[in-house]
Amino acid sequence: MNANPDRPVVSVRGLTVGFGERVVLDGIDLDVNRREVLGIVGGSGSGKSVLLRTIIGLLPKRAGTIELFGQDIDRMSTAELRLLERRCGVLFQQGALFSSLTVKQNIQFQMREALDISPRLIEEMAVAKLEMVGLTAADGDKWPAELSGGMIKRAAMARALALDPEFVFLDEPTSGLDPISAGDVDDMIATLQATLGLTVFMVTHDPESLRSICDRIVVLASGGIVADGTMADMLRHDHPWVQSYFHGRTRDAENAK
Repeated sequence: MNANPDRPVVSVRGLTVGFGERVVLDGIDLDVNRREVLGIVGGSGSGKSVLLRTIIGLLPKRAGTIELFGQDIDRMSTAELRLLERRCGVLFQQGALFSSLTVKQNIQFQMREALDISPRLIEEMAVAKLEMVGLTAADGDKWPAELSGGMIKRAAMARALALDPEFVFLDEPTSGLDPISAGDVDDMIATLQATLGLTVFMVTHDPESLRSICDRIVVLASGGIVADGTMADMLRHDHPWVQSYFHGRTRDAENAK
């Protein structure tokens, strides 16, 4: 746990990320506070998923620092990073379940890698994770190809929670879902956050998710943060993309980037 509970769970300073000659994120400063649900939004190509993937170490940065739980990840040993990673869970946009494993085996995969416990306890823990996200033990015996879109998101969330993380990264958790299923996933995230005391970093394009479950919203555009605040702050903001997006003109918002 953080020695100082008031210290940000994530602190990013001067973060610059690019590909070739293109700079996607240019000197980003961002804090994620303990137990908040932070929504990251922006137009296509604004760097939402790039920011998430850089923080979790899947993409290299050109400049800047990233601290997780008060520790600079560039100054940590491999063993220290492995321990830190256990405190974080990730839900990728398409679920990223292993197609050759059942749902239950997907959840158990991290447990077998990280925990020295009996097979029986791993089985019980996997079933508990399924139940936490609204799935059954019978669902755990299914293959990913047998699941609906909403069930894939729930199964991926169960896997993200496999090691009882304090912090979860969610990349477009409602993408590809119909409005009812998307609302059910939002309700699941809100319930889990409240029950488990999670800190949530959520990349999304879904305005309903931002309205219903986010404590704070950060808007990316032109390589930087152009707005940071509550939904009320977004509705008052004068940036063209923010105005277009939060007042319902999403096609205009894409053109205003």
